[in-house]
Order: sequence, then structure tokens, then C-alpha cells
Amino acid sequence: MRRPGIQWLTMLGLLLGACAEAKVAPPEPLVVFTAVSLAAPLRAALDTFTQREGLPAAAQEVAGSVELARRVAELGRTPDLIVVADPEVLSRHLAPAHVDGWVLFARNRLVLAYTDRSRGADRLSRARWYEILTRDDVEVGRTDPDLVPIGYRTLLAWRLAERHHGRAGLEAQLLARSPPRNVRPESELVALLQAGELDYAWLYESQARAVGLRVLPLPVEIDLSDPALEQRYAEASIRLRGRTAADSITMAGAPIVYALAVPRAAPQRARAERAARFLVSDSGRAILARHGLNTMDSVRAVGSVAAWMRAP
Repeated sequence: MRRPGIQWLTMLGLLLGACAEAKVAPPEPLVVFTAVSLAAPLRAALDTFTQREGLPAAAQEVAGSVELARRVAELGRTPDLIVVADPEVLSRHLAPAHVDGWVLFARNRLVLAYTDRSRGADRLSRARWYEILTRDDVEVGRTDPDLVPIGYRTLLAWRLAERHHGRAGLEAQLLARSPPRNVRPESELVALLQAGELDYAWLYESQARAVGLRVLPLPVEIDLSDPALEQRYAEASIRLRGRTAADSITMAGAPIVYALAVPRAAPQRARAERAARFLVSDSGRAILARHGLNTMDSVRAVGSVAAWMRAP
């Protein structure tokens, strides 16, 4: 018959083994909702962070910024981080119920992307680009203004272009050359350009350059890139579908800025805050810049993010 002491020692060993196994259980990967135009540079920065921290690679969910916000507000899915192409998305869809604040950390500009096969490319110019884009034989792609910021920014740029170039009716002409069949997600626009199905597409500069497309920079009065022209951009506005089909909102022109937030109910909030601090730090922004993003010289906090921004 086994002695009671040995039985207790056996049980204690099993318990200690179970505790050891529990302690070495790997952490869950951070879930990061990521705007399409940020996917590649953010992946590089997140990989550096997780490797330094000894964490599994972050799980990125890539979609349009408005779609990402709706996943949180309407579907009840809460990521550890959300990074969007327009802080207005956070303000209109997630604050104050889901986020307390956010950090502005990068900029971009709207460009015309094209290839060597694009019709009229040999005569395309920054001063008279609209003459090519309004030709009957030219196919132009854009994104859905109700789903992604670049979609409504494109429409705002058309309105600004009509004023800047003094061409009455230009906005309507551009709309006619970019019919509903050419309204596609950003990744599809790139593929259609590369396949020669589209001649031109309205994209962010970082996106177009990352995949090797040719780029025509537009006048700064149109491309929504210059903070000094904020008031001028705001002179253009459009109406968009709101949170419901029966609702609508007004979007005014503004410089293109990217924003990062840690949702209030983030499942791994402590790790998410460390990741956010790294992404907006000098080191994090340097990685983003190396991968084509125009990072801001100094980040700007909006709302209640000061505590985690200051933490060690």
C-alpha cells in the first residue's frame, strides 16, 4: 500500500506541472483593425514591435476605415488597436462610446495612378490632367465614398479642382468618366490598373508607389496634403450616407491625416497601449516612413490618450 506522503507529493507535482504549463501559455496576438492604405507600412512596424516584445505576430484585419468602425459600433467586435485613414471616422462613428481619444501621426496626398499603357499618359500633365481624364475613351476608377475616406476625398478633390482650374462642370464630367462599374475597393483598382482594364485610378500616393504604379502629383490646392490650406479645403463639402440608409452627414474637405486609437474595451489593453506608443514613437514612425508613409514630425493627441502616451 502506497504511503499517504507519496500520494501527496505526486498530487503536488501534478499541480505544479499544471501551473508551469499555464504560465508558459503563449499570449494571444494583438488584433489590429487597419485601413487599407496603411496595411503594408503598419505590418512592418507591428512586426518589429512584436519581435521586440516576444509576442506572436499581430493579426491585422484590413478594410476601409468606415467599414472597420462599423464592425466595432454595429457588430460589437472590439480590436486591440484601430488605425484609420481619417480621424473623422473615429469622431463620427466611435466617440465617445468606444474610444476616448486618438493620436494623429501620418499624412498622405491624393494622386492619379496610372501605367505606361494608360490612354493619354504621354500627354498627361499636372496643369491640364483633366483634359485626359474627361476623354470618352478613358476609364477611371475610384472607391466608394460611403465606405472609405479616399472615396469621399476623391469627390472633394473634384469639387476643389473645378474651382482651382476655373472649369465649370468639371466635377460632373469627372463623375461621368468614373461610372458605378468603376467604383471598386482599393486593391481591385490596383489590379485593374495593372491589367489594363482601367487607365487611371484615384489613390493615395503611398499606395500607388508601393506597388510600382506611375503617379501624377496634383496641384496642392486639390490633393488635400497641405495643412496650411485647411480652410481652403473646407470650402468644398459633400453629403454622404450616415449610420443608417435614412441618415446623411456632411463631409468637408480637410488635409489627409491618419489616426490611431486604443478602444476603451480593448481585450489586451496594456499590450495595445505599448504597441500604440511604439507606433507613434520616433522609432515606429521611422519604420513607417521607410515603407512609404509620410509621417508627421510630431504627433498630436486628441482627447484622453495622455496617460498611455506618457507611460514608460
